[in-house]
Amino acid sequence: MCQLLGMNANTPTDIGFSFAGFRKRGGLTDHHEDGFGIAFFEPADCSSMQTKTGLRLFHDNQPSSQSPVADLINNYPIKATNVIAHIRKATQGKNCLANTHPFVREVWGEEWVFAHNGQMNSNFVRRCERLQNNGNAEYCQPVGNTDSEMAFCYLINRLKSTFKKRPDEATLFAFLTAQCRYLSANGLFNCLLSNGDWQLAYAGSLLFYLTRQAPFGEARLADEDMAINFKDITGDNDKTTILVTIPLTENEDWQQLAVNECVIFRDGQVLHRDTPSLRKYLTVEEGIAIAREVGASV
Repeated sequence: MCQLLGMNANTPTDIGFSFAGFRKRGGLTDHHEDGFGIAFFEPADCSSMQTKTGLRLFHDNQPSSQSPVADLINNYPIKATNVIAHIRKATQGKNCLANTHPFVREVWGEEWVFAHNGQMNSNFVRRCERLQNNGNAEYCQPVGNTDSEMAFCYLINRLKSTFKKRPDEATLFAFLTAQCRYLSANGLFNCLLSNGDWQLAYAGSLLFYLTRQAPFGEARLADEDMAINFKDITGDNDKTTILVTIPLTENEDWQQLAVNECVIFRDGQVLHRDTPSLRKYLTVEEGIAIAREVGASV
């Protein structure tokens, strides 16, 4: 099962500390060796742009623990308000740049970024392939051949066919939650999605988050011998939420999303939450076992 990392903050923030631990899981502390990618939404530096953010995107098909691109990211602190990263263990589609997450598509003049872990079932994949083979002129088509990109294109196509213009936020978030639950019913589906303003997190099995805000303290990575005291580098009003498949630090209080829970963050805090009435939480071991059952690499 691939692993996800996200960040949503109220001020441009460096994700270097979290990424330093996360990248080790790509071939060192874990075996997700089939490439990685990371997308940064930064404040736009062009006043004529329609959107408020610009997108910086890095992909590499080398393991993130060994990648010179990952070295660049650690050595070149990029301050962003939204970040989505992904380390891949291939299940469908070969190891190549076209199959490397995160994927990007345009929606209403914005760049939307998406990363997924899990595995869509064969019936869903066949339905998507039939649409492509029949010459269906969908708005969004996969570039690579992963089930993850198919799921993203499905989501974008449903969005564009349902709404001819942008709906209000409550309608949009309810729609995105419903579509994520549909995708989860058709496979194992955990995802992060952002348009640079907000970030959506959906848990089909495992997803954790942590919000750092005053009073700040020390954090110690689980995958790297590294610690940092955020009190020394943050302002009193800073608020940053980190999202990850499996917690990155040993000494912080991570919260877990329930199975089939959808949460949307803006400015480092919860903006929208839709939780099933019957809450279910999996242990990490249970989540890995479910991934094995559906054929996802772990």
